[in-house]
Amino acid sequence: MTIPTHKTVQCISPAGLHKMAYQEWGDPHNPNVLLCIHGVTRVSDDFDQLARALCDTYRVVCPDVVGRGRSDWLRDPQYYVVPQYLSDMVTLLARLNAETVDLVGTSMGGLIGMALASLPENPVRKLVLNDVGPKLDLEAMARIGEYIGADMRFNTFDEAAAYIRAISASFGEHTDAEWHKLAADVLRQDQDGKWIRHYDLKLSVPFTMTTGEAFKASEALLWAAYNAIKCPTLLLRGAHSDLLSPEVAQIMTQTGPKAKLVELPGAGHAPTLLHIDQIEVVSDFLVG
Repeated sequence: MTIPTHKTVQCISPAGLHKMAYQEWGDPHNPNVLLCIHGVTRVSDDFDQLARALCDTYRVVCPDVVGRGRSDWLRDPQYYVVPQYLSDMVTLLARLNAETVDLVGTSMGGLIGMALASLPENPVRKLVLNDVGPKLDLEAMARIGEYIGADMRFNTFDEAAAYIRAISASFGEHTDAEWHKLAADVLRQDQDGKWIRHYDLKLSVPFTMTTGEAFKASEALLWAAYNAIKCPTLLLRGAHSDLLSPEVAQIMTQTGPKAKLVELPGAGHAPTLLHIDQIEVVSDFLVG
């Protein structure tokens, strides 16, 4: 079985240096690079199936966004925001010596991808946005912040895995083995033997600090970024998604890069890209 190489790259924030971990699949000298960026409480391992399917074509690189998984935590949590994540991705691309890159971003990862693809002289050749757009919901964001910051501890892995499965129900139907992996990837044991989630709970700080006025300004910036994107763009929408509405998805097909929209049946927010039908949609767009 193809397995990835685990590496780190040193990045910088206004609070100091930090290491971002990433997994690399395929030939490290392949100039065709695919960057896969996960959602807000997920990890690089989410892309294992997609990476296996595409690593003969691409050098597939999957980072753990700072504060999550194998990466360091920031000294100042106010920098758990898209501009910092974007800076880290640019540093990673410099490490990879990648002149161009195709990018798959799920949810938060898609926002990072939009930000990168909107910049003048950016390296993004093709962009896949997985169930995310430039329209945000203030109440939903506050809810996410509350959930992210909850200090959940479980006595057994099975209890923790059941919790992950329950809060991730919108991912859609998966086998027990797939649910086990989806849980195992984001759980670890603390020094007391309790099972906890893999990330810095202070990821919630920027969510709780956001005012209505700042929120509107952020959304305006996201729309401006989306409308500045020039590269071919694929927009995936879980048919039952409560984060990306059908109306916003349709607008995204008519403005900016005029994304190609594909609705994925049986999924909400967000499609996991574990199943062959979802992987083929992505592969056909990137390689076809």
